[in-house]
Amino acid sequence: NMTNNWLRLYLCAICWCGIAAFAPSFSASKQRTSTSLYGVRSAVRRARDSLLSKDRTDKDLKDGIAFFYDRSSKLWEDVWGEHMHHGYYIPEDRTDHVQAQIDLIDEVLKWAEVDEKNPPKNVVDVGCGIGGSSRHIAKKYDCKAQGITLSPYQANRGNELAKEQGLSDKASFQVADALNMPFDDSSFDLVWSLESGEHMPDKTKFVNELMRVAAPGGRVIIVTWCHRDLEIGEPSLSKKEEKILAKINRAYYLPKWCSVDDYCKLLEKEGAVDIKREDWSYIIAPFWKAVIKSSLNLKSVVGLLKSGFSTIRGAYAMLLMLKGFDAGVIKFGLITCTKKTE
Repeated sequence: NMTNNWLRLYLCAICWCGIAAFAPSFSASKQRTSTSLYGVRSAVRRARDSLLSKDRTDKDLKDGIAFFYDRSSKLWEDVWGEHMHHGYYIPEDRTDHVQAQIDLIDEVLKWAEVDEKNPPKNVVDVGCGIGGSSRHIAKKYDCKAQGITLSPYQANRGNELAKEQGLSDKASFQVADALNMPFDDSSFDLVWSLESGEHMPDKTKFVNELMRVAAPGGRVIIVTWCHRDLEIGEPSLSKKEEKILAKINRAYYLPKWCSVDDYCKLLEKEGAVDIKREDWSYIIAPFWKAVIKSSLNLKSVVGLLKSGFSTIRGAYAMLLMLKGFDAGVIKFGLITCTKKTE
């Protein structure tokens, strides 16, 4: 419609202005940086690969995720607050967006049948952002929560906010890899992953780690962007659908996508029981339009330009997310299960 088209034009204009503003400092920044990821040759390769929507290596994904969130997390917090995830839009015309994000956490916990009468005692937040979910769950259940992220900025900011909110004894955050978590087996009775699974290049290893650190009888909750389930006899997504996802992958440092059905099959192989799934795409649908509209002020535009090229490209990818949701290729999937008791 007219409003959506105007928003697209507006965001494109911001992104092009940002690229133009960022370009003069790009050459100098390449000279200042000696790492393989941000060196001159690597920068040229990444620019070429970006134009071609080429898949990244696992190392590039890991380093890129940390860099992307180190640069973009402050802007997100300034505009939207401490919760770096979708909101729960029932009713769909609600405008209290921060509360919608908090409600999403509570509604997912309710859907997964996390019992307030027998609450979790130890929780791990896998891909914790700046720790909004961890702190909320720690307060809600009076439990211990540990969050992991690849971003040093996010881990530090999560600990700062825990201290500010008087939760340092309940919530803590560290830099760690979700595919090789620094925790003993059977450590947590609630394993929580909210919108981080899409970043995992090895979904089999990811699910294995979630189940490994879960205690027997403990609950695992995965909330993640997925592509649609394939129909019976359908070998793959269409080329048009794959093209949309490939462009989003470049902007958000994502590997290849999988479906909710793929996750369920991986959990079955791990011996999970009571597997339940649901599609909440319609519940979070207004989120991306709300995020785009939130950029319609000078503070947001200036913050976006200051955050650098990767954040600007991520902002442009919001339009692709909208397109993917509208086309039905992108789904907001919920999966939960229990680890079998010994």
